[in-house]
Amino acid sequence: MHGEYKVPGGKLVVVDLDVEGGALRKVRVAGDFFLEPDDAILAIDAALEGAPAHTDTAGLAARIDAALPASTVMLGLTSEGVAVAVRRALAHATEWSDYDWQLIHEAPQSPALHMALDEVITAEVAAGRRPPTLRVWEWASPAVIIGSFQSLRNEVDPAGAARHGITVVRRISGGGAMFVEPGNTITYSLSVPDSLVSGLSFADSYAYLDDWVLGALGDMGIKAWYQPLNDIATDAGKIAGAAQKRVVGGEGAVLHHVTMAYDIDADKMLDVLRIGKEKLSDKGTGSAKKRVDPLRRQTGLTREAVIERMIDSFRTRHGLTRGNVTDEEMARAEELVATKFGTEEWTARVP
Repeated sequence: MHGEYKVPGGKLVVVDLDVEGGALRKVRVAGDFFLEPDDAILAIDAALEGAPAHTDTAGLAARIDAALPASTVMLGLTSEGVAVAVRRALAHATEWSDYDWQLIHEAPQSPALHMALDEVITAEVAAGRRPPTLRVWEWASPAVIIGSFQSLRNEVDPAGAARHGITVVRRISGGGAMFVEPGNTITYSLSVPDSLVSGLSFADSYAYLDDWVLGALGDMGIKAWYQPLNDIATDAGKIAGAAQKRVVGGEGAVLHHVTMAYDIDADKMLDVLRIGKEKLSDKGTGSAKKRVDPLRRQTGLTREAVIERMIDSFRTRHGLTRGNVTDEEMARAEELVATKFGTEEWTARVP
């Protein structure tokens, strides 16, 4: 069995192993990390040898920590990272390179149609009728997108939304409300087979699926990192928020979508969103205006240039060919707008 895992902010860990009699055997750990002393790698292998195959990530990491010499120094590597690679090997997880990735980047769509396209495309990936897909959104109008479980009245000021001509829609994933304007927001979705995140905890899957965009931001001179559970941040503040939804059916799939602030009208946002003091204190700031630091200021690039560099970065790392929403997918999405995402019943399902 073979498993790979790139430690968030670190290096690649590769594990090869067998399972015999319910225990790990012939364990070999490798990767492009740095580790001192040299024989620490042998201690890691020995710690995993004979471990029950059902041992969870925390248990495997504990075995490694107990076996390492006191002088051990790990750079780009963690005990948990090795343990995750083991769990991915046992789960027969797939890798980014196992797939032919498709890009969808089309004309602006309405907020409700974007919600529907996320559901339809991810269901198609789950059913095996579509390859793993990166969809970059273009917005036809400003919107507030609330999480699947958020209270509409607690999150949005209806008078403010009406005053600014802002549509409110509800997505299928959890998480918090997002304020978007066509020229100020960069949004993308990853619709991936469930096997790509096999062996990862729910929280770890966020970091794993965000890793490519951290690299893309780094290529643009922005030092960014994953901030649990679902933010991408820099020294200057938050620049993006992610959300996920597991889709059942077929082989299963994961929808991972991210909204990034290219620029932001903070006064308008505060006029539309009801951002409570509890939420602000949880983020370590007393002002909503200080929570988000736009990419425009940090990169000096146009929105279109940032998007193109992100796409190029993904293509370089994982390969990417241009595709499109099929007529059948669009018809299903438009039906979902009419019956679900464009209805008051769905938007106000948590009043």
